[in-house]
This record gives sequence, structure tokens and C-alpha cells, in this order.
Amino acid sequence: MAANAEVKGSVEYRAGDGPLIEVPRGPVEVALEIDCAVLSWGDEGKTQVTAIPMMDYERYLKEGKIVLY
Repeated sequence: MAANAEVKGSVEYRAGDGPLIEVPRGPVEVALEIDCAVLSWGDEGKTQVTAIPMMDYERYLKEGKIVLY
């Protein structure tokens, strides 16, 4: 089940082998998998999705960069 959250700090992900990309600050939906957290954000028709390693997700929570509702 997905949870609502807000990105309040610098949260980054890597698309393939490319450079780090920052998730925009604001509301996101978080779905937890065994080894990663799947974040989705954006407007209808323009939703973006990324998976970040669970270790990074837990660090972002601890640092207050992602806040769950």
C-alpha cells in the first residue's frame, strides 16, 4: 500500500547510468518494496516515478528530507 509523503530536502536518484537527478520538493507517493522505495510525483498525465535503494530512503527519512503523513 502506498503512503503519502512530502519531499522537504534534497532527495536524489540516478536514471540508469546517468547523472543524479533531484526529486522536486512537494508531495510524493511512496510504495515500499523489499529492496527499494518507489516514489511517484507530478500531475495527472505527467507523473514521474523512480525507485531508490531502501538504505537511501531510510537515510532521507532520518534526515527529515522525506516526511511521511
